[in-house]
Amino acid sequence: MATEHIKTLIIGSGPAGYTAGIYASRSGISPVIYEGLQPGGQLTTTTDIDNFPGYPEGINGFEMMAQLRQQAERFGTEVRSGYVTAADFGTRPFRLTIDGATEVTADAVIVATGASAKYLGLPDEQKYAGQGVSACATCDGFFYRKKTVAVVGGGDTACEEASYLANLANKVYMIVRKDYLRATEAMRKRVEENPKIEILFNTNTVGLFGDNGVEGAHLVRHRGTDREEAFDIAIDGFFLAIGHKPNTDVVAAAGVVTDEAGYIRVDDPHTTTNIEGVFAAGDCADPNYRQAINAAAMGCRAAIDADHYLAAHNLK
Repeated sequence: MATEHIKTLIIGSGPAGYTAGIYASRSGISPVIYEGLQPGGQLTTTTDIDNFPGYPEGINGFEMMAQLRQQAERFGTEVRSGYVTAADFGTRPFRLTIDGATEVTADAVIVATGASAKYLGLPDEQKYAGQGVSACATCDGFFYRKKTVAVVGGGDTACEEASYLANLANKVYMIVRKDYLRATEAMRKRVEENPKIEILFNTNTVGLFGDNGVEGAHLVRHRGTDREEAFDIAIDGFFLAIGHKPNTDVVAAAGVVTDEAGYIRVDDPHTTTNIEGVFAAGDCADPNYRQAINAAAMGCRAAIDADHYLAAHNLK
């Protein structure tokens, strides 16, 4: 197995990874980015981004990630295809395996692997990706002003998304598979008292339809019982709010401490983890905001933290 030494290894290539690359390369700590399974991260599946500073007319998500990559490369960041399949943080330098075949060592590691939204698993979710299906109301809600949308989920996140969308849309359906909301009392009360939100309890989504993007959803109430009832609703947008899964399995197996949901614990306001020399940035370490601008800011901080670490240990 071939071995190569890297001074600063960045795992992941979303806003956090690319921004870390920009700052790390300008600091002279020779960053190498391995893009992971989804080069550019989740934003490459987003059509228009209107809330990232510096783009007054908005920008396509794929295009913005391409520009961030070009900026990182301009300063000397090396961006490679590949996925970290194993890590050993018990040795110095750290040892990591790429695609199960190539071993590299690194003095500092920045984990920017992001998080993946949970989906229902319907083929239509992929069919209408970027055409009415979204997993981020804050990102895409603006496009549904005065329209009708649906939110899937019954927890705090779903209630927050529904409340946010109710400020923009004419009507919001909440599709809840149980006969109650799992959210806290305050959140439940907020949605139950909002006249623009209609809660559909005991309801499952079985499909979406539309010729020009999402135009409606096929639903089933009391699925699998003698009270089963199929019906459709007309909607313009379909929002998933059933949670995110941080992409941290590999580094967690190597000893990086995460919370109960799998998000990496960092020593805020720094990006240091429980392992000295390993830093985390972006959605893999952010269960609260999950916004591109916040991920980019964390990538900046992680690069600065890594630079300070390398200098303190005479590794620059």
